[in-house]
Amino acid sequence: MRVVRCVAVGFMVVWPAAVSSYAQIPASITVETRSVGGEVPENFIGLSFEVEKVLPDPRGEYFFSPNNKPLIAMFRTLGIRSLRVGGNTADRSSVPVPGERDIDALFSFAKVAGVKVIYTHRLHGGDPKRAAEISQYIMDHYESELSCFAIGNEPNVFAQEYPGYLAEWRKYVDSIISPGHAPGASFCGPGATPGKVSWSGDFARDVRESGRIRFITQHAYPGGSGRRVLSARSARDSMLSQSWVASYGAFFEQFVPTARELGIPYRLEETNSFFHGGADGASNSFASALWGLDFMHWWASHGAAGLNFHTGDSVAAGDANAPCHYAVFTTVVEGFSIRPLGYALKAFDLGGRGKIVPIRVSSTAQDLNLTAYGVMTKDGALTVTIINKEHGIEGHEVDMTVKLDRSFIKGEALFLTVSNQDVAATIGVTLGGFPIREDATWQERWGPLSLDSEKKSFVVKIPAATAAVVRLHPLD
Repeated sequence: MRVVRCVAVGFMVVWPAAVSSYAQIPASITVETRSVGGEVPENFIGLSFEVEKVLPDPRGEYFFSPNNKPLIAMFRTLGIRSLRVGGNTADRSSVPVPGERDIDALFSFAKVAGVKVIYTHRLHGGDPKRAAEISQYIMDHYESELSCFAIGNEPNVFAQEYPGYLAEWRKYVDSIISPGHAPGASFCGPGATPGKVSWSGDFARDVRESGRIRFITQHAYPGGSGRRVLSARSARDSMLSQSWVASYGAFFEQFVPTARELGIPYRLEETNSFFHGGADGASNSFASALWGLDFMHWWASHGAAGLNFHTGDSVAAGDANAPCHYAVFTTVVEGFSIRPLGYALKAFDLGGRGKIVPIRVSSTAQDLNLTAYGVMTKDGALTVTIINKEHGIEGHEVDMTVKLDRSFIKGEALFLTVSNQDVAATIGVTLGGFPIREDATWQERWGPLSLDSEKKSFVVKIPAATAAVVRLHPLD
């Protein structure tokens, strides 16, 4: 028997369009609704864009603008509450540092879209005095839309040694908080690459006494470089593997315990499946939807302040731009074309807001590739997300029995699925039977659950390569 600390729920409901012919295996979930944990922050779901996107395009138009109604609509539909601007172009000498007009457009967009901004100052070849002036302008005009200031992007790439970076960081901070500039500013950092995660623990210890750190930031790309991927199929298998989930724990242990001990929140301010723009055929496939949903819930259940998925129409991979295979959505004539990963954000928006609820998943099957998570909302409703990452010829449909420790008056559910349960597919994704369209509209339709006579148990079939979001309403 395998026991997993997460959440799942069983139910009989409107089934996904594809009828599974996969072998079925039984499993059960026990939900402990009276043992709620920490609350998932409202701004947990975030995106990360290159600073270059803050600048006007060749026509003089801004991407981040209060006039970009399609972008605002997409942010709202997906539940995005955090916007980080940074990336490699933050420290690229060929890219101008944004000025006041650019900042006006960015923060005016943020206000309308309802997001807080993590704003990255140039560190490599930058000017502390100029950073102080920009910070002052932002604090004077847009403090309510600001989350924190970051100093540099992945500074270990050019600073090499941590002590040198820390000295430069302090020089910038001293300039920014000096009288007459932005003495009330808050900061976050270090935003190091996954290979230098030790910097995050060191940084937490060294800057705690300043009292100005909003959270420790770390970059995370579980798959490494997308350029090293030789087989898209192997990459998809890795994304959905238990070994990837195990790697999160090892990564977590390298810096989070230190931050927690010091009482500092932490955030993955730049993350995705593979860096250098992702892996074509994997980062843009349905596998990314199942991976992304599991990835968000795993970090939420481990106390993260949030995740910002790096995205865009293109991405600065080192010194050059590259296709953005891991994009959440891309620009099209009618608005934005949602990628599979975008559906993961929406599914989390529906099932990840509230306080964490512990869950035990049990199965007689060896190595069942399924995870589940529970969240209790402010109004007492229970949401349960079940992610069946079984896939391919040997993938299993799961007959899930869910046991609750109290009764609920009614339940409903929807499925995240794709045509033919094909994790390689890049189109044909639906949530609750409907796609998210280019104008950001999505038809929200939940199917009713069938509860037992005591309203404390459910049975649900979870096809292979499918996730389900379940919502249970309290008796009172």
